[in-house]
Amino acid sequence: MVAAAGSMKAKRQRQRARGLRELRLLVADPRSPAVRRRVAKQVASLDPARERDAMNWIESVSEFDGDATR
Repeated sequence: MVAAAGSMKAKRQRQRARGLRELRLLVADPRSPAVRRRVAKQVASLDPARERDAMNWIESVSEFDGDATR
């Protein structure tokens, strides 16, 4: 177990040297029936007209610099 702890410490030091930091996130499990019900309820309450406007805006700005060289 000591070797594993040492290798993890070395890994974190290498990451920090590269300007990185480990981040752990807990997110809702999409396989959970409760989460699926909650998402379905939220989706059902969306206003189609507002969602269409949002999608149109996203599409228009995504094409804004389509010809620009990167």
